[in-house]
Amino acid sequence: MRILMFGRGVIAATYGWALEQAGHDVEFYVRPGRAAAYGDTIELELLDTRRKVLGKRVTTSWPVRYRETLEAGHDFDLIVVSVQHYNFAEAVSFLAPRVGRATVLIFNNLWVEPSEAVAALPADQVAWGFPGAGGGFGDDGVLRSALLPAVFLGTLGKPPTAREQAVRAVFREAGFRVRENADFRGWLAVHFIQNAGLHTQSLKLGSLAAVAGHTRNVREAILATRELLPLVEARGVDLRHHRAELLPFTAPIWLTAPAMAWMFGKYPPVRTVMQAHGNPEELRAVCRDTLAEARRLGVPVPRLETAEPYFTAEQTA
Repeated sequence: MRILMFGRGVIAATYGWALEQAGHDVEFYVRPGRAAAYGDTIELELLDTRRKVLGKRVTTSWPVRYRETLEAGHDFDLIVVSVQHYNFAEAVSFLAPRVGRATVLIFNNLWVEPSEAVAALPADQVAWGFPGAGGGFGDDGVLRSALLPAVFLGTLGKPPTAREQAVRAVFREAGFRVRENADFRGWLAVHFIQNAGLHTQSLKLGSLAAVAGHTRNVREAILATRELLPLVEARGVDLRHHRAELLPFTAPIWLTAPAMAWMFGKYPPVRTVMQAHGNPEELRAVCRDTLAEARRLGVPVPRLETAEPYFTAEQTA
């Protein structure tokens, strides 16, 4: 399959490598002028957990191909979009007249209404998913990331189409487990507030790594997430459809806080993500957008409001 990764971020690079290893033809679309700046390879230090619980370490200089133009007559079968959520509208605007015959996999964090966010794209060519990976590019240019064994795919209340089934086959054949959810609109909202709750602590402490391994910090992040559950319900999400995703935040906190603190600090794949995660602006934007929606809907979120000085636009500027 011919696959275009939109951008060269952490998710695009990590999954681009995995999909190329599975035999697919992978290229990256980057902004004009970026290809020369990036160079011909991605230096990769990856913890791959698809086949081993603790992961297989991969260190490689991976030759990659870039393109700085995209015409509607291209021959890509799949375009994978994973950008910062505040850049998503710009990405869709660019792609809308250039989709061609490709399926577009939205592999992205979103807080806006999903169907509205992709309204400019051909509806029958859109597939929905979310990565199970994370990390960051270091100051030395090396991508340090972890690739978890599952990817999250779903639909907006309808059975998967033939295109969506083909996307599922691509990931399964590459060694990933597919976790399915028919209410992916709700799934995305739940994931977004989980991030917001966690980042009330990571921004306060200065990094995700500072949260890892400390039960008290994780406990506060769990409580912040719990306070955001009514906000998701106010947006029309039925939380009963997402019990598994919410269990770490709804189960007794004396049990979940130590368990999550251990996982964040000791389980190698998650520890890698926590230690290498970059782009603090995305973390601040997640919190800002969540708080703005809570105020719009009149939902009290005291812990998020208390953390506001750490993610205000003024501080970012």
